[in-house]
Amino acid sequence: MDHLHAMRIFARVAHLGSFTKAAEQLQLPRPTVSNAVQYLEKHLKVRLLQRTTRRVALTAEGATYYERCMRLLADLDDAETLFDDAGASARGVIRVDLPERFALNHVIPALPDFHARYPDLRVVLGTTDRFVDLVADGIDCAVRVGVLSDTSLVARRVDELAQINCASPAYLARYGTPRSPDDLPDHVAVGYFSSRAGRELDWEYADMDSGELQTVKMRSVVAVNSSHAYLACCVAGLGLIQAPREGLAPLLEDGSLIEVLPEWHAPPLPVSIVFPHGRHLAPRVRIVVDWLAETLGDALRAE
Repeated sequence: MDHLHAMRIFARVAHLGSFTKAAEQLQLPRPTVSNAVQYLEKHLKVRLLQRTTRRVALTAEGATYYERCMRLLADLDDAETLFDDAGASARGVIRVDLPERFALNHVIPALPDFHARYPDLRVVLGTTDRFVDLVADGIDCAVRVGVLSDTSLVARRVDELAQINCASPAYLARYGTPRSPDDLPDHVAVGYFSSRAGRELDWEYADMDSGELQTVKMRSVVAVNSSHAYLACCVAGLGLIQAPREGLAPLLEDGSLIEVLPEWHAPPLPVSIVFPHGRHLAPRVRIVVDWLAETLGDALRAE
């Protein structure tokens, strides 16, 4: 049996969770579909699928093989369409990692239009705040907020996010309102643990006279590694925060948060789309990179 053909059949079975549905979509006899999976299992000497009377599920080995198959088949599709019109023929799977608030507020609402333009492109979104190694985790491109330190990545600058200092009314009632950075030793902040930096991030602000960046190590009673938890802790009165103004408007408008130290801002955070250096940018990846840059750029400039 043709090995690549067997991989395509296996990938369809794994995606649909059914031999019968895969056979119907591929317009193949069901025994042919079953034989293809058996061929791969015999060749690899592992069980790829766990079969029951009701469903088909991937084994741990099958899940790993499925991910590799999808990437290989997508790269083959890219090679076949390399000299075609990319917009007309783009197909395959594209894996994107980005901050959850960007996904919820900007990217997911725009996905229906994207899918209408590129119906054969399947987007897999990763939306955690944890550090992701693009090469090791098989990510095609990612949206990064902050100064980039990984020289193995190519970056396309999208925009930047202005940062502000905030506190809740409950916190200010208890600790008072800081009037200058000299007051910060008497205050506490919500700690943010960065998986990329491997530590809690310090406070930063530009000196009003020299413009030089100043760093303050704040006391904290709680530290988190999620942007949603970071905001929630501030609203609960657990400390001051420094955060991008983007996304805070509703909390500022309804009084849940109050801006403090408005004249001492942290530097703006660059927003970039990154992908591995030295890798041929496949048509499907270029399409998504261009679309993300346009979608996020328009949304951030409008705020």
